[in-house]
Amino acid sequence: MNIFLNKKILLIICGGISAYKSLELIRSLKKRGAQIKTILTESAKQFVTPLSVTSLSKEKVYDDLFSLENETEMDHISLSRWSDIILVAPVTANTIAKLSSGSSDDLASTVILASNKDIFLAPAMNVRMWEHPSTKENVNKLKKYGFNFIGPEIGDMACGEFGEGKMTEPKQIEKKIEIYFKNLFKKKRYKALVTAGPTYEYIDPVRFIANKSSGKQGYALAKSLSKKGFETTLISGPTSLHVEKDINLIKVETAEEMFQATQKSLPVDVAIFSAAVGDYKVKKISKEKIKKQDKLNLELEKNVDILNYVSNHNYLRPKLIIGFAAETNNLEDYANKKLYEKNCDWIIANDISNKKIGFDSDYNEVSIFYKNNKNEKISYKSKPEISDEVVEKIINHLN
Repeated sequence: MNIFLNKKILLIICGGISAYKSLELIRSLKKRGAQIKTILTESAKQFVTPLSVTSLSKEKVYDDLFSLENETEMDHISLSRWSDIILVAPVTANTIAKLSSGSSDDLASTVILASNKDIFLAPAMNVRMWEHPSTKENVNKLKKYGFNFIGPEIGDMACGEFGEGKMTEPKQIEKKIEIYFKNLFKKKRYKALVTAGPTYEYIDPVRFIANKSSGKQGYALAKSLSKKGFETTLISGPTSLHVEKDINLIKVETAEEMFQATQKSLPVDVAIFSAAVGDYKVKKISKEKIKKQDKLNLELEKNVDILNYVSNHNYLRPKLIIGFAAETNNLEDYANKKLYEKNCDWIIANDISNKKIGFDSDYNEVSIFYKNNKNEKISYKSKPEISDEVVEKIINHLN
């Protein structure tokens, strides 16, 4: 799992010889898919240039609290709200002192003071400055305020002295941030709902209308979600499959029963509708077994569209709704049509005319269609492997 993918990190660089290390930090985080915006303090520009920073981050560098170019943006607010976390590396004794006193005389300190996000400080200074009682007092005060410190380390200083005060290496800073994001995900404990299998629409006590769905892909998705820490509910039509004990399994037969179970299982964060729900049901079910006849006329009526109901629900709508489309032709056209008509976030589609995949097969090949008109293909793999890839994409989306 690439925990950094699409994470928004606001990096503040203060003035100090260790500022050059922040360039390596930007390069590494960008490589892992993070979005980086940067603030340079005035003294930081004596050590690294805005050009070098923007060439690595591919974003504008911010440095002026009262910029005429951005007077409508209120940078100290918008930057704070944009970010997932704020990282100050290096942070100097001077900036630590300002933050501990609540001072906000430049963009960096103003953004931090206006922030509602977790803030990480990576100190870098002379050993005597770090050990000074005023610095220790300021650090303790910031820790009580909820600031997170990374380092400093013990080592050789640029000034020639040896001791504690050296900035933590970029790779170690990156590791600390990675652990933070992973713990944040675990702490959130997202809830997921999966529907799977066919539905039975009864004609009489022994006969029903159904389809060929085995439920294998839906069961594999529920297992992958549970394995990744989701609190998972699986609503399943009739199948012979078994589930892990950590999954809350609800067995149903008809589309109406699946609809009722879905309603009772909301709210959730993610809903995956992989079940092959019958579009129609018999309007009048015979209470007794129908005897053989030369001709039998059945009056059908539409079942409730579970996917459409949930995706258009005002206050119970999950953060992410994924529908499935099993098609025999024009896969892309039908998948995109379903994506927008059903108000889904994603549609996962497969071509069931290919006998090697789809119904009752242990293998699949799918395309994922997104609302931004993009799509991507997951090539021929086992259904558990397909599920693991889909769940990785779900995690990255939620993060």
